[in-house]
Amino acid sequence: MDNPPAAHGTTTPPGAPPATPPRHPRAYEPGVLVLCVVLSLLGSIIGVHLITTLGISANTSVIGAVIAMMIGRASFAGLRKFKNPHRQNLLQTAISTSTFAAANGLLAPIAIPYALGQPELVWPMLLGCSIGVAVDVFVLFRAFGSRFMPASAPWPPGVASAETIRAGVVGGRRVVILLGGAVVGVAGSLLSLPMSAAGVALIGNLWALLMFAFGLLIAQYTPVLWDIDLSELYVAHGFMIGAGVVALLQVAWIIVKSRTTSGKRSEAARLDEVAKDETLGYTITDAALGRAMSTGYILFVLGALFIALIGGATSDLSGSGLFGFVLFAGVAAIVHELIVGLAAMHAGWFPAFAVTLIFLIFGLFLGIPTVPLVILVAYCSATGPAFADMGYDYKAGWILRRETRPWREYELVGRREQLKASIIAIVVAIGVVAVSWQGLFGDGGIPPSATVFAETITAGISDPDVATTMALWAIPGAVIQLVGGSTRQMGVLFATGLLVATPHAGWLVLIALATRVVWRRLRGPDDTSLSLFGAGIIAGDSVFNVGKVAQ
Repeated sequence: MDNPPAAHGTTTPPGAPPATPPRHPRAYEPGVLVLCVVLSLLGSIIGVHLITTLGISANTSVIGAVIAMMIGRASFAGLRKFKNPHRQNLLQTAISTSTFAAANGLLAPIAIPYALGQPELVWPMLLGCSIGVAVDVFVLFRAFGSRFMPASAPWPPGVASAETIRAGVVGGRRVVILLGGAVVGVAGSLLSLPMSAAGVALIGNLWALLMFAFGLLIAQYTPVLWDIDLSELYVAHGFMIGAGVVALLQVAWIIVKSRTTSGKRSEAARLDEVAKDETLGYTITDAALGRAMSTGYILFVLGALFIALIGGATSDLSGSGLFGFVLFAGVAAIVHELIVGLAAMHAGWFPAFAVTLIFLIFGLFLGIPTVPLVILVAYCSATGPAFADMGYDYKAGWILRRETRPWREYELVGRREQLKASIIAIVVAIGVVAVSWQGLFGDGGIPPSATVFAETITAGISDPDVATTMALWAIPGAVIQLVGGSTRQMGVLFATGLLVATPHAGWLVLIALATRVVWRRLRGPDDTSLSLFGAGIIAGDSVFNVGKVAQ
């Protein structure tokens, strides 16, 4: 594990009756509820503004943590109770969820039919995307803490949020290190450097991020050195297809592996580790993970059917065509969220746009008519971002709750309260988008990603070699993912780097990884200072990017 356990609280003596866990703050407490609504409104406005002006939505999780800390410092109107880090975690969850839900999960997808000159599809898609976001959050709630998506995995922005909250509570040396990282993050961002990449590399899985860096560097320099654009040739898309298919098979293998002899041996070894630190234990069984995935798929299929019926897709599809369409849309939605979630878990970045583009290309090759194709693309793009973002929030909560004993019950209750906070945030985000989309789109505030999807649907793909190219490059993508295994996700991260293609990010990741290796040799693997410094870098970069809203 990249992040060593925090100091444990008081343990129950042998033979003593089990201790009663302290009561976790509730999301529906009047004060928490009011502030969750207020911060969700703020997060939604920030997300909508950024997605329509800059084409991105910033991670407001750290901003929420800072605001929550400031509220906890107040000594009037009962605000002092927000000094509790778990209440701060609920507020941070709300603002973070609302930002991604409003921007990536709702506004950007419903802009696609508008950009295509079909505004009558916007309201049906808003309802459908709301369903997609809700299912997203449900599946993540049922999958986080499983063997596939363990709480002990990196989830770098979640670490940054938790460390920000803890630094405010604990103070001392931790605050100095965190602020030092934040200063570096802001300074680099002023130079237009993607500083989050460096911060993530000080926290995440080393092998996954090494492949991420290679992908970034290859994407950056192939156009310069050989005049080749990998995205235009669909090479990067092919890599992601191959890696994504293997990643999906790895999920299925995780679910059935526990019944094999090797699975039982590895489980016994894992239990020995859990005996030393119970917080490393899985809170979601393999069987429960399987039920979550199957239920999520069924819900995605039903959501696609609902949109197809109210959006008028039935006029372009036969009965069998409608059946095949909703099954394919369900697959696209759940595969999209899993790939996005895996990339976010290891790298803190996720290629939601690129993976949606892959399914758009598939839809064009299958000859899906325009209206169903628009529904497919918008619905697919609505899934994933909220899934990944909630992973960050649960990771932050897990870190903050690790010291509590007995731990398991407190962790599950806390996670459930975070789910409630996210539901509040999603409801607010839906309201903000519902009342603002007409004015935004009427004034030309169309997210760039929606314009790209609309232009691609209009142009179509006439070159049959594209399918062959993607199929060929899917092979090395699948091999890399297979070699790395489900814990490293090397194929998905390499493809993510190829697709994200952010200039200079690859060098920043490599420099940070090299620093991390040297630091561990000098200070030992148990020193957490560098991870805390990386969290500060992410925090500083997030604050800087959110600050662009005022510009």
